Amino acid sequence: MLQILNIIEDTMVDGPGFRTSIYCAGCRHGCEGCHNPQSWDFEGGHPMTTDDIMRIIVADPYANVTFSGGDPMYQPEGFAELARAIHEHTSKDIWCYTGFTFEALLHMPRQRQLLNLIDVLVDGPFLKAQRDETLIFRGSRNQRIIDVQASIAQGRTVMLSYTAAL
Repeated sequence: MLQILNIIEDTMVDGPGFRTSIYCAGCRHGCEGCHNPQSWDFEGGHPMTTDDIMRIIVADPYANVTFSGGDPMYQPEGFAELARAIHEHTSKDIWCYTGFTFEALLHMPRQRQLLNLIDVLVDGPFLKAQRDETLIFRGSRNQRIIDVQASIAQGRTVMLSYTAAL
């Protein structure tokens, strides 16, 4: 069971192309200037099962998936179950936004299980002093877009680069 604030279909702001973005409840990072502070409450939203969410995901065969929030890494078991279902029943890629760094997640056993199932991680807390509206798919310069599977395979952080079309 996952505590979900909202599911937005066919969004284009949480990764490349059309995406189904799953916004979870709960975050302890408390980033100053957070664009979604209502997501900090772990009791916000409503509970949903993996099957409930999968029905929405598979209904759109063209949209990939993004986990956001809140911070999905605070619900690692539920999101790992959902990620396994996505990989088992679709060919969709999974992006995940978190305030934790990739390196920290590697040493957190519960979160590592979810990390192993993610294709792309946008990591790091939002830092108001490093806010940059020219960045695509992230809000501050410290946040990185990481190819998780390549990083795990190579034993080093492999960054992806995205720039906005002019």
